Amino acid sequence: MPILKPHAFEFFSHSAEQTLRVGVRLGNFLQTGDVIGLEGDLGSGKTTLVRGIVQGWGSADRVTSPTYVIMNEYRHPTGMTFYHSDAYRLTPDQPLDSAILEVDQALSNGVLVMEWAERMKSSLPLENLWIQMNWINPEQRHVVFTPNGKRYEQLLNKLQKALFGA
Repeated sequence: MPILKPHAFEFFSHSAEQTLRVGVRLGNFLQTGDVIGLEGDLGSGKTTLVRGIVQGWGSADRVTSPTYVIMNEYRHPTGMTFYHSDAYRLTPDQPLDSAILEVDQALSNGVLVMEWAERMKSSLPLENLWIQMNWINPEQRHVVFTPNGKRYEQLLNKLQKALFGA
């Protein structure tokens, strides 16, 4: 197993419910303009984590995988938008289509979480929270959070305190 990058945080989830709860905690700390990249194989829990993030962020909208539509939008009561994207069907590092390109402008009023983000890494902002998820067995997932930038180091510190205390 490789050594974690500086400021990275490793977590083992023991159920889909636990993954959802971690997402809820993370969603509580998101701010306008935040970008999260999710990396992991099919079945690693990415959409389950996003369900929790959206709930913690404050949207009551139903979360579904955007694999075939590329982008789902969820509403916040204050008018902000949560952009949930999926790059699985896109060609790696192809220019993003106009619907996704508009997200750069829209991030002034929302957040972006992209599943299969490793396929679009060069199109995403350099500063982001990168989350790698790995399937261990039907009940366990290995999750590594890597902050890229000061904002995301602070975000990850808040998440660690929320999960495990001071």
